[in-house]
Amino acid sequence: MEQKKVDRTKSGSQKLGQLILLLGRLEKHPHTFGEAGPLTPSEIHTIDAIGMERGVLMSELANRLRVTKGAVTQIIVRLEDKNLVERTPNPTDSRSVIVSLTEKGKSAFRAHEEVHLHFYRELSSQLDEQEIEIFEKCIEKLCIHLQK
Repeated sequence: MEQKKVDRTKSGSQKLGQLILLLGRLEKHPHTFGEAGPLTPSEIHTIDAIGMERGVLMSELANRLRVTKGAVTQIIVRLEDKNLVERTPNPTDSRSVIVSLTEKGKSAFRAHEEVHLHFYRELSSQLDEQEIEIFEKCIEKLCIHLQK
């Protein structure tokens, strides 16, 4: 019985490693989202972190992405050049800046969201209800573990 557990642990570890490798490959290549043209993973994740809100402070955006304010500024400059975001002074604090999506940026956000929904629909079509429930719990636990 103990050998089965060791074999399962080794097999699970290898499959997890393979998943991480495949996800890493996805993160290295630009993809096109709507009319936005090719966007790097860091650009689309920044668009995702801004979301459809009215705007987000640059400092809050850095916190959401878990990067420095300088790194966020570099990405925002690239996204501004592509007409996907705009920066405006914070009306309540002149020392801070609010970032929001342009209409083109909102289109990229929705296209990225649709990619995720399409992927999830395809994956869940191959699973029964119990497997979907277990899969979602596993993803939730994996995310919690990775955030430690």
